[in-house]
Amino acid sequence: MNASLLRRLVAEFVGTAILVLFGAGSIVAAMDQGDGTLDYAGLGIVSLAFAFAVTLAVYTVGAISGAHINPAVTIALAVVRRFTWAEVTPYVVAQLAGAVAGALLIVAYAGDRATSSAQVGLTSLATGVSAAQGVLAEGLGTFLLLLVVMAVAVGHSAPAGWAGLIIGLAVATEIMVIGPFTGGSVNPARSFGPYLVNQLFGGSTPWSEYWVYLAGPLVGGGLAAICYELLARPGAAVPQPTTPHNGRP
Repeated sequence: MNASLLRRLVAEFVGTAILVLFGAGSIVAAMDQGDGTLDYAGLGIVSLAFAFAVTLAVYTVGAISGAHINPAVTIALAVVRRFTWAEVTPYVVAQLAGAVAGALLIVAYAGDRATSSAQVGLTSLATGVSAAQGVLAEGLGTFLLLLVVMAVAVGHSAPAGWAGLIIGLAVATEIMVIGPFTGGSVNPARSFGPYLVNQLFGGSTPWSEYWVYLAGPLVGGGLAAICYELLARPGAAVPQPTTPHNGRP
């Protein structure tokens, strides 16, 4: 493994750990202060915490690794040839490991409060939400996220220096909309870290639902990247009418 790739993998590890530590960690804090429940007002605080966490991660490691911090982003970029497939697996492994590290840090400072009702901030389907609905919701949320990522990070449509904040706001938006139904993960690593750590510390973990947080983001992200590439592709030049000289054909 060359030094450049190793440096980028460490950056992805750190960035994803930041995301989970301060994003999922906000769920633990909100539920601890809300007597073990999370109402919609609390979800709003959580969405802002995730927005700030994503923004911090992007500005911290973006110049090093691109700050994918999400397997759905890495794979979507590879699908449209904006990222090499040879580095997809190392990136995803680094992201998963970072998510686990972030979740372990939550348990380290919150103790039993993290693993009781909050379950380390893991995502799960709300009562009455089917797996198909969950996949659709996660797919739509990730579709929005990847469109924004493609526009501001790949297409450079954002003013210089604003990409991280705009991506963070996209994450907050999707959490506020789909969060009540699925938790608003849109990130297989973000879900994996709390799932594994909650399991390690004896918590009840809904592994039967984890595939929802794989399928939805991977499909939604890939479709968004493809759609953006098609929409942003320069079209053929439009023929211009011939201008007569001196008013004569």
